[in-house]
Amino acid sequence: MKEGPDIAQIGALIGDPARANMLTALMGGKALTATELAAAGGITVQTASSHLAKLEAGQLLAQRKQGRHRYFTLADDGVGKLLESIMGFAAGRGHLRHRPGPKEPALRKARICYDHLAGDYGVRMLDSLVAKGAIDVIGDGLALTDKGESELKCIGIDIGDLKSSRRPLCRSCLDWSERRAHLAGSLGKALLSNFFDKGWARRTAESRSVIFSPEAERQFLMLFPVEFAGGLTPREGQPAQL
Repeated sequence: MKEGPDIAQIGALIGDPARANMLTALMGGKALTATELAAAGGITVQTASSHLAKLEAGQLLAQRKQGRHRYFTLADDGVGKLLESIMGFAAGRGHLRHRPGPKEPALRKARICYDHLAGDYGVRMLDSLVAKGAIDVIGDGLALTDKGESELKCIGIDIGDLKSSRRPLCRSCLDWSERRAHLAGSLGKALLSNFFDKGWARRTAESRSVIFSPEAERQFLMLFPVEFAGGLTPREGQPAQL
């Protein structure tokens, strides 16, 4: 008798090329319509509707209605974590769908992974927080320290609100391009939102890339000064306080 979780069902849902492309499009954190997802999957809207129904039944997607429109998102951050892990596994074994193009450097530098920062900058940020003693690495998990809580409040992150959420405060997420962990969880989301609110960064309409202005990039690299192997070159100047 076969027992345990049915990974074949999840694998089949994600494994279809059109569904995989639609799920990847939703990794940008935006809610998209069936028409937009059909374009991402390279299929007709009618065919996309069938795929979306399967993904929703498999609890990989959630939908909400606004007027006459229906919008789809990933069901939760667990789905985002799963997809990012699969991307890392595929990239590590050379399973790439295209040759690197002009958009590739920007995507690897900084991008949205569901609702938090990934890429070079995402990994750098977590490494810096650990080096500063703001976050402790405990086994495979992460924990915000008292020092980290105090310093994050200084840049406008309300830790009290985050702690009241059912979502984990700090969680590591394997970065597909860097093959190292970046910061997810409610704190990862709050930090990315903080960058957007400050005007440091903006999203791009055509991809998951996150673009920092030159001055914001200077501030970011000073705020998170720790390098990782193969990482970015730091700018001149003394590291800023968190």
